Amino acid sequence: MNKLPIPPFFDSAHVGEIWKVDYTARAEDARKYALQHNLTPVSSPKGASVSKNRISLLVIDAQNTFCIPNFELFVAGRSGHGAVDDNIRLCEFIYRNLGNITHITATMDTHMAQQIFHPIFFVDKDGNHPTPYTDIHVGELRENKWTFNSALAPRFGIAPEYGQQMMIHYAEELEKKGKYALTIWPYHAMLGGIGHALVPALEEAIFFHSIARLAQPDFEIKGDKPFTENYSAVGPEVLTGPMGEMLGVRNPKFIQQLQEVDKLYIAGQAKSHCVAWTVSDLLEDIQATDPDLAKKVYLLEDCSSAVVAPGVVDHTDAANEAYVRFAGAGMKIVQSTDELP
Repeated sequence: MNKLPIPPFFDSAHVGEIWKVDYTARAEDARKYALQHNLTPVSSPKGASVSKNRISLLVIDAQNTFCIPNFELFVAGRSGHGAVDDNIRLCEFIYRNLGNITHITATMDTHMAQQIFHPIFFVDKDGNHPTPYTDIHVGELRENKWTFNSALAPRFGIAPEYGQQMMIHYAEELEKKGKYALTIWPYHAMLGGIGHALVPALEEAIFFHSIARLAQPDFEIKGDKPFTENYSAVGPEVLTGPMGEMLGVRNPKFIQQLQEVDKLYIAGQAKSHCVAWTVSDLLEDIQATDPDLAKKVYLLEDCSSAVVAPGVVDHTDAANEAYVRFAGAGMKIVQSTDELP
């Protein structure tokens, strides 16, 4: 189907703001829009797909905490307003391709205060917590520059000494796998908080698609395990602890979905972290299953930005290098304005 017009209610000037989605009005708008543009339900009454091309969109962590300026971990990119611009383009991509997109999945980074990447998890010899954006390396843990916060040990039913052993093991595993060092982030994506919710403009676009195409979106929770970061929607940074205990599990849903669709488009935040590691883990599953599946993956490059904290860290180059690797494996790097093949 050709590109469709963007509905008149969409206002790009408000994509970087918090507001209430008017579900009743949007549902009526979607019903009328579907009739006007001859949009058909994604599935027949018997459950079979009626679309010739099954095109899925995976939206990674497009939440207020990452996408609204002045929120906890706004992904500004080098432009200073990266995630806002990304979401304008992503919303427009969804609206223009309402007749082509058959399914949408949105992942949601989901955290609580007492997790390994938040300041409260560590203390120095004076009892101070690390500041946000501190990288903690295995050598610093062995030398006790940073130690597991023993006050949390009863909460997890472990001895403080074993907590420190877990931290050392975790940092070692990250180093062995060539992953980012253990980074302490600002408290973010807090379950029950406004930062955890999807950006209203994007939530509205996903809701509009679900009504216009009678297609139920999926929402995948990730990142709720206390002893591992979970940048990737596919799996945690570290799977097991020093005694072999499970810290998290891999999610087979995305490789299974890729086998069932014709194309999988991927967008979201941040390009350098949750997007890059999701795609990297998905590529690992692809190569173990069928390397040709990589040709089904389309990365919306203009709908993701890297983590940049001016004067502190800039992950843009690392993100771009990852995308070069993905393209080399057969994935397509595309823009949101490109025609869907």
